[in-house]
Amino acid sequence: MNATRPLGYWLKLVDSLIDEQFAATLEEHGVTRRQWQVLNLLEQQPATEPELTAGLSPFFASPDEPTSVSEHLMELVESGWISHDEGEFSITDRGHVSLMKLSELIEKIRTQSGQDLDGSEYAAVVATLEKMARNLGWDPDAEES
Repeated sequence: MNATRPLGYWLKLVDSLIDEQFAATLEEHGVTRRQWQVLNLLEQQPATEPELTAGLSPFFASPDEPTSVSEHLMELVESGWISHDEGEFSITDRGHVSLMKLSELIEKIRTQSGQDLDGSEYAAVVATLEKMARNLGWDPDAEES
């Protein structure tokens, strides 16, 4: 019976299960998924609030998800994981160490989700989903601007 379920069913189910695993793991360490994502963006380079909001905009699809990272930023500043100076946010040494620890935990979830797939199967799934997104109008170049 499972084979007859449509693609959308599987996409939503897997996305939901990933969200649940990430949320539970991060929550155990006092961080939201958005805060973890902010830390990842700031690990690459300092950024302003609008730049961070734009970088995370694909994750604001849920109606109950705020379309701004303001609250998340303030909590990270209060915790000492990021700093705010002249309109720009940067990850602190404490934030970097925490991000490294959290990234190890997240990597375990990612490994678990693909444990029965060989490298070529995983690559094929990702490539197929990217093709489908392009077929439906996704433009990676428009996303970066």
